[in-house]
Amino acid sequence: MTTRRNFLSIGALTAAGLGLGTPVSFADEIRPSLTADQVRALKPPAKPIIVTRVTGDQTVEEAYKMLLDGQDTLDAIHHVCLGRENDPNDHSVGYGGLPNEQGVVELDSCCMHGPSRRAGSVAGVQNIRNVCLLARKVYEHSAHVMMAAKGAEDFAVDLGFKREDLLTEDARRIWMLWKESNSQMDWWGPGLPDPEWKDPYADRPAPKPTMDLHGMSEEQKKTSALEPLPIPGGKVPRQPTAEWQPVIADRTRKLLAMAADLGIAPEKRLFAAQQILWPTTGTIHVSAVNAKGEMSGATTTSGLAWKLPGRIGDSPVIGAGCYTDQDVGSAGATGTGEENIKIAGAHTIVELMRHGYSPKEAGLEALRRIVRNYNGDMRKIRYLDMEFYIVRKDGAYAGVSLWSTGATGRPREFVVHDGTFRVEPCAYLLEGTMTIWPPL
Repeated sequence: MTTRRNFLSIGALTAAGLGLGTPVSFADEIRPSLTADQVRALKPPAKPIIVTRVTGDQTVEEAYKMLLDGQDTLDAIHHVCLGRENDPNDHSVGYGGLPNEQGVVELDSCCMHGPSRRAGSVAGVQNIRNVCLLARKVYEHSAHVMMAAKGAEDFAVDLGFKREDLLTEDARRIWMLWKESNSQMDWWGPGLPDPEWKDPYADRPAPKPTMDLHGMSEEQKKTSALEPLPIPGGKVPRQPTAEWQPVIADRTRKLLAMAADLGIAPEKRLFAAQQILWPTTGTIHVSAVNAKGEMSGATTTSGLAWKLPGRIGDSPVIGAGCYTDQDVGSAGATGTGEENIKIAGAHTIVELMRHGYSPKEAGLEALRRIVRNYNGDMRKIRYLDMEFYIVRKDGAYAGVSLWSTGATGRPREFVVHDGTFRVEPCAYLLEGTMTIWPPL
C-alpha cells in the first residue's frame, strides 16, 4: 500500500514543476474497515439499491419499481441501459452514438448476473442497437462469454435482432463536420504511456470549458447555461477560460460556417460545433442489489467518438468495465477505458471489498492504481478520467471519481436510488479538473 506521504511528494514535484496549480491531495492511507469474515456475514439490504450515472430520463425510477415488484436484477438494470441505447439524442450509447473515424457506429457491452454467476459480453458490434441485451444472449444461447464484431452481429440476427443503420442523420452530419474541420485531432500517434509522448499543452494553459451539457435535457440546457461568448451567427455553447476565448470563438465561427455548408439545421449547428470541440462521452454502467441480496451489473457504450475502427475499451471487458460477485458486490466504470483495463478496475474493487474495504475505500484504491501506473506524473494524469459505481451486497454503495470536478468545473456526481431517487457527489482522489483529450 502506498502512503499519503509518498503520493504527496510525487504530486507536489510534478504539479509544482509544471505550473499545474495546487498539488494533488490524497486521503490518508486506506485500510479495510471490516474483516473478510464480517464481509461474508453481511445481510441483504432492507430495500433495493441502484447506482448509476445521471441519465436524464425516468428509467432509474422505473427500474426501481421493477425491483420492488420482484423482477430480476439484470432485467431492471437493462431497462436503464435500454433507455440510453434507444435515445438518438444520447450520442455516446447505442442508436445515434458518435461513430469511429470511418463513420461507423461500433457498440460494446457486457453484463454479469449475480444469482446465476453468468456473464456475457459483445464488442465492436455494428448494426445492432441493443447490445446490452445481446451480451446477455451470449451466455443464454451459447457456451461462450464474449463475442465480437461480425460474428456477434450474425449471432444477434440469428436470434431475431434486427439489423439497422445506427448512424442517425444528426450523428452523420456531426461526423462529416469533424472530418472536414478537425480530423487531424484524432486517436493516432503515441499514447500517454509512451516514453516519447509530448504534452500538447506544455507551453500554454489548457482550455477548460465552464459548462457541462452532459446528461441534461434540451430544456435544461437552455436555462442552465452560463453567459455564453457572443460570436457572429450564434453563441459558444460551452465557454472556455478567458485566455482561450479568441481561439474557441474563431474555431466556432468556422465550424458554424462548415455546418451550414453541410446542411445542418440552424438550430443544431451550435450543438454540432460543441461535439467537435468537446465530443460527448457517456458510457453508462448500472449496478443493483435487491432485498434478497441478489446482484447484477451491466455496462454499455458506443465508445470514444472518432476512435480507430476496431478499438475496444473497458466497457465489454469482464473485470474492467463491469464485475459482479454474488458473495461480495458489483462495480463498473465510465471514463478512460484503456487505463481501467490495465488495472482490471471493477474486479479490483470487488476483491478489495471481499477483504473488508468499504465501497468508497475500494474505489479510491483502484483509482490510486491508475495514478501509480504513471508514477504520479500530472502532465499525463490530467488527461485521464475515471468514475466507478459500486454497491456491496448489504446495500452499502459509492460513486468515486479520479477528479473532483469534470472538465467544466462541475462537481462529479452519480445517481443512487434506495427508495428515494437522488444525485450525490462522488468521492474523489484528486482535487481539480481533468483536461479534455484530444487537445484543441
